[in-house]
Amino acid sequence: MPELPEVETVRLGLQRLLPSKRIASVWFDTEKSFPNATADVESFLIGAQITNVERRAKVLIINLSTDYSLLVHLKMTGQLVFVGKERFGAGHPNDSLINPLPDKSTRVSLDLGDAVLYFNDQRKFGWVRLLPTVEIPNIDFMKKLGPEPLSSDINAKLFHERLARRVGTTIKAALLDQSVIAGVGNIYADESLWAAQIHPATRVRDLSEQQTSLLFTELQAVLRLSIEKGGSSDRNYVNAEGKKGSYISFAKVFRREGQACPRCGSTIEKTRVAGRGTHVCTTCQKEPV
Repeated sequence: MPELPEVETVRLGLQRLLPSKRIASVWFDTEKSFPNATADVESFLIGAQITNVERRAKVLIINLSTDYSLLVHLKMTGQLVFVGKERFGAGHPNDSLINPLPDKSTRVSLDLGDAVLYFNDQRKFGWVRLLPTVEIPNIDFMKKLGPEPLSSDINAKLFHERLARRVGTTIKAALLDQSVIAGVGNIYADESLWAAQIHPATRVRDLSEQQTSLLFTELQAVLRLSIEKGGSSDRNYVNAEGKKGSYISFAKVFRREGQACPRCGSTIEKTRVAGRGTHVCTTCQKEPV
């Protein structure tokens, strides 16, 4: 599943491309991908102008001039790709980084007049929902989310306090819990724990405030680096223009099992923590006893 840096990279691209575009029409294949009432679509989506694009955790929010918004959750295999119509035509000209669009994975397309915004999703778990903008903070999904790790709403002390809500779990499980901190998934949990030299299976109760403070610093650094590199091209992820990010080539442990730890030279191992494949250097990150 795309994590905070990937979704933020898509947001940055869409924020550059979408504002002032007007939605001329919408096509979708199933209601599962586009679960919206026809009357709402006709009244609040068709003809609406896009004002700006926001993000909350792993969800994109495309705000409209009608005071409605499109919420887009990419889930595991979702993509949101902007294609200018000058690229259309015989054979769908393509830059080799993305397949010609639309394709068999296209679930929703928004005609923007001189461009089309495609929502592609191979596994059909993602969705595009149309809601009144004022209602977004009140939906159950949003109310349960923790603070954004890169926002001014959180610091090392508050991070420690939020982790303390999960004292009996492993630190990796706590990082993956979206009610503790929003937007962090498997890749950046592994990377930040390696950077802080904390074993992912360590129980939260066994970590000092000094350790969680270091983890907070390293988590922010990893997330910022990934955004700078355009996200991590893990499987299906592409940015708003269909291009792949480069962070995965800078990763220290994720998908590096069997390779040398860049800090100590020991072999990176892959194990399972919090029900997820987990990458760790057992020399740098001492396993709890």
